[in-house]
Amino acid sequence: MIPYGRQSISKADIAEVLRVLKSPWLTQGPKVREFEEALAKETGARYAVVVANGTAALHLICLALGVEGRDVITSPITFLATANMVVLSGGKIRFADVDEATVNLDPEKVRRAITARTAGIMPVHLAGLPCDMPAFQKLARRKKLFVVEDACHALGASYKAGATWHRVGSCAHSDACVFSFHPVKTITTGEGGAITTNRKDLYEKLLLLRNHGMVKDPLRLKNKDLAPQGSTKAGGDTLWYYEMQALGFNYRMTDIQAALGLSQLKRLKAMVVRRRQIVSIYNKAFAACAQVCLPLEKKGFRSAWHLYILRLRLKQLGKGRTEIFRRLRSRGIGVQIHYIPVHLQPYYRAQGFRRGDFPAAEKYYEAAISIPVFPSMRNSEITAVIRTVKKVLAYAAL
Repeated sequence: MIPYGRQSISKADIAEVLRVLKSPWLTQGPKVREFEEALAKETGARYAVVVANGTAALHLICLALGVEGRDVITSPITFLATANMVVLSGGKIRFADVDEATVNLDPEKVRRAITARTAGIMPVHLAGLPCDMPAFQKLARRKKLFVVEDACHALGASYKAGATWHRVGSCAHSDACVFSFHPVKTITTGEGGAITTNRKDLYEKLLLLRNHGMVKDPLRLKNKDLAPQGSTKAGGDTLWYYEMQALGFNYRMTDIQAALGLSQLKRLKAMVVRRRQIVSIYNKAFAACAQVCLPLEKKGFRSAWHLYILRLRLKQLGKGRTEIFRRLRSRGIGVQIHYIPVHLQPYYRAQGFRRGDFPAAEKYYEAAISIPVFPSMRNSEITAVIRTVKKVLAYAAL
């Protein structure tokens, strides 16, 4: 089976992990900070906070921004965590429909969904293709909303605003940006995630919430009566003393994971280049295939190509997507569907969402099928995917 995605682990990656395993620090050591600094430099953001996974990253930024009691607008075409973490942070999720061409959140439809209860917008860079971030920033400023990018697919992507190219994660047009380092993503730490931001207030809140709400900084201690003498002054030694100043979590990343992330980050550009090479081969191979619509990358946008999603032209096919999916799987092609519209999940249906609420998202879902794309794909595997997909589509068109 050729999977739709797979990690790429090098000898250098393994060596870096082994180096940490032989060191005194497996967690809460120097590698985490090194990884954060490298990630901030790579994206162009001022700050980066790494955490246990992408879901934890979404949860912490929702808490740091204070969504409780207010609405956040996002796309129905995303993984469950995007919406769920808003709800688990005390907020209410509102969806807006996607743009039919890009399948990213449509700014105009977001504008229509904004109410007096709206706190912010969470665009999702589906498959690694950046959303129209300047449009969302303009809308947010006008309505005094926050913007958080769900870029779990999009590390290594970029977009143009005016004459300037911006890397996803720079937060040039948002308050914060969230990444995932799951094995199928652009780089991996096994499990892991991160938030980048240019806002010092958010950075400090994220650090606090990531580690049980604990503080050891001498200048931030509040219990002067409990703290060791001299520990609350600049340069003071807190010794054993710490304070819990907020209700936080253990969402820390280990030094083992951070070491892998650091090593992987060095190959980020090369891995994105390889993904783009595979996409170019696919685009040429399927360009004349009347049964599918190719994924779009508009001018001024550079996708990280986390996914390669074909859309079946169902009216031109005699067989449904389910049969096509099963035939491809039975022939060793690990296709997948990204994603079932979140508003149609039973939990969200119970909140009042129903079929027909977001026609573009639902139309996309009915036709979408993801085929394999990952940096370590061999040319023989690319050829096998193309040959098999074409054969199954030809059969389905009969």
